[in-house]
Amino acid sequence: MKHPLLENRVRLTIWWLVWLFIALGQALSFYYAYGSFINVSIPDILLSMLIYSGLALSLWYPFSYFNREETRIWSRIINLVVTGGVTVTAWVLLTKLILHQVLQGQTNLNEYWEATFPYRTGTGIFIYLLTILSYFLFTSLTNLAEKKSREVRLESIVRETELKMLRSQINPHFLFNSLNSVSSLTITDPEKARDMVIKLSDFMRYALSRKDEQPVTLKSEFDNLRLYLEIEKVRFGDRLVTIEETDPACLNVKVPVLLLQPLYENAIKHGVYESTGQVRICTKASIIQGSLKIEICNDFDTESRQKGGTGTGLVNVKRRLELTYGNSASMITSNENGLFTVTLYIPVENQKK
Repeated sequence: MKHPLLENRVRLTIWWLVWLFIALGQALSFYYAYGSFINVSIPDILLSMLIYSGLALSLWYPFSYFNREETRIWSRIINLVVTGGVTVTAWVLLTKLILHQVLQGQTNLNEYWEATFPYRTGTGIFIYLLTILSYFLFTSLTNLAEKKSREVRLESIVRETELKMLRSQINPHFLFNSLNSVSSLTITDPEKARDMVIKLSDFMRYALSRKDEQPVTLKSEFDNLRLYLEIEKVRFGDRLVTIEETDPACLNVKVPVLLLQPLYENAIKHGVYESTGQVRICTKASIIQGSLKIEICNDFDTESRQKGGTGTGLVNVKRRLELTYGNSASMITSNENGLFTVTLYIPVENQKK
């Protein structure tokens, strides 16, 4: 791990400011305790704090080496205690050596040194403990931040994987049904089969070109859904009637690609498939209180809907809304008087146009 102070100018500046405050505090303590040595204590404090600050910076390297995960706890403690003893001893000896060189003419230097030695040793131990504690705190915070970052990345990967899995459930289901219909139409009505293959090709081109889970405009989604409904109309003819009421202000709102597809598949499956009469699929879109409201309703036979259907399509759409918008989006379903309605609320605030 790189040095947490040397790689960051702001932290290094704060580091030197802290040592400046320590030096000022020690100067005041020495003044009240040893006022007669003021001519010696000021140079001593500045010199000793300068030396210790350099030693404290270098302590990061043995600390990071001894504080590895594979190192046993007692081994860490022993190594840190030995390092502390070496550090404090080196600080005291270096300070004494350099101070005697700088203040050679001071006659009371030896007396001052003997008087301050116990305090000096205690201060050295205390500063060492604070330094190690600071490094422990920094390491813990760094590990916590890295762990959180890994969790966020993992959550993003899981979310993306689930979104792709949910999308992958759409295309095969629709494709297989369409190919079966094409197969039947090639015998009964070859011209309709040809028309259906062309529309199916355009539809699949859209789906595959949006293979990444990127949002698209509602206009793009509706254009593709119209194509889907045209494919179904080739099979069902006048039995399928579509009605659309869309506020133009909605068209540029971004939505997850192919989000609405399962809802229309359900409408076809539980409406047109199970009915011999005409079935309507109505779509309404509007902006209400900062949300895009999409309402899809269709006629259906009550008994046939109660018999079949696993609800996979609805669960798929609801889960994609949760993964994409969290609690900001919602889906409400209702079935009354032979009319099944799905209403989506999708936030439009802060979306890029």
